[in-house]
Amino acid sequence: MRLKWHFLNFFDYFLLFSVLILVVIGILFIYSSGINSSGELVSNEYSKQIFFAVTGLVIMIVITFLDYRKFRQWSLFLYISIIILLIYTRLAGKFVNGAYSWLGIGDFGIQPSEFGKIIFILFLAHYLESSIKQSDLKRFIYAGIILCIPMGLILIQPDLGTASVYFPVFIVMCYMAGLPKRYLLMIVSGGFLVILFCILPVWSDRIYQKTIPLLKVFTDSKLRLLVIIAFSFICLIGIVGYIVFKRQYYYWITFVFGILTFALVVSVAAGKVLKPYQIMRLIVFLNPNVDPQGAGWNIIQSKIAIGAGGIFGQGFLKGTQSHYRFLPQQSTDFIFSILSEEWGFIGCFIVFILFGLILLRGIIIVRHTNNAFSCYVSSGIICMIFFHFVVNIGMVMGIMPITGIPLLFLSYGGSSLWTAMASIGFLMSINSRRMEFN
Repeated sequence: MRLKWHFLNFFDYFLLFSVLILVVIGILFIYSSGINSSGELVSNEYSKQIFFAVTGLVIMIVITFLDYRKFRQWSLFLYISIIILLIYTRLAGKFVNGAYSWLGIGDFGIQPSEFGKIIFILFLAHYLESSIKQSDLKRFIYAGIILCIPMGLILIQPDLGTASVYFPVFIVMCYMAGLPKRYLLMIVSGGFLVILFCILPVWSDRIYQKTIPLLKVFTDSKLRLLVIIAFSFICLIGIVGYIVFKRQYYYWITFVFGILTFALVVSVAAGKVLKPYQIMRLIVFLNPNVDPQGAGWNIIQSKIAIGAGGIFGQGFLKGTQSHYRFLPQQSTDFIFSILSEEWGFIGCFIVFILFGLILLRGIIIVRHTNNAFSCYVSSGIICMIFFHFVVNIGMVMGIMPITGIPLLFLSYGGSSLWTAMASIGFLMSINSRRMEFN
């Protein structure tokens, strides 16, 4: 019995308490979001969140006590299962908030793409560890395929916010696995240019409100095809030149124009998948007043709520923006706005400290891992939590695009909370076994 439970000596109580405090804060403000201007409770979301929190705590504890290394052998099965589930969700899922992202009966539903995050991390970690003797290019290509399948299925739901989480997790895990930085630079640059090429025409029309001749390449299909052909021809010349003359500048010509060609081609497909309102959300934060009653409404109301909080806030259950229902999605995407209005800067600072403790403990766990699999898994989880935190906080403050990414541990939703709690369970399982041999 002593040998069986010896890892409790390494149980991460700072991590556990930080998470539990955040979850309790989340329940409090989900309750507040359900109060109307007359002081009446008009939503039972807080009671559902309590259920999600209790079951999530059970999930976290179970995973903590399980040996995380057993998930190596389960990761492929889990990955295939989530792919099948994502396909089924797109074909037969419930249409909620503009996307076929949910499966469920009646009021109860789950979002498979949320669970897919942790499964993706586990399978990618397993592949990166087992492929260490393969060439860097082969590892990068196969890892990219592992990324593109679930990410593509989520994009066609379409759920841009959830899909966007997979990308930085992939980059961080590949970096930790020692893949060449030029490969990571290529995919980061390509992803950035795809987004840029998608939003430039809308930005020109709605934000800048002036015609820019150069942007015709993104709106004129014939001109765009000619540019793609020209760039492809330059890539071909670069490849031949590098093979024949072995000059480094041929390599970089191919590298640069290959990224441009890829971005142009993918932006065409992305433009067909993404809805106009989703593209508008990506850029309206630059000037929300161009559409104050539409895409800019969320940001304007959120900034009003945050500004109204001041240093100490207006007091719990005394916020006006949420109680008068000015904030849309206030129990999910904009839960931090309610907290800011009612608890002010002090409340925000507490949340920042708690997330900082989680991230700090996560980094320490990564540094003390004793095998590659645990290093990759813990790195992916920390990146996921950090990305959710930064993007959601930036979104509600009006300094980042609105992508519909929840604030983990605080936002309402069983799928996101269970995924977050499971992730913490994996971190504590890794930490509690760090002194054991692989």
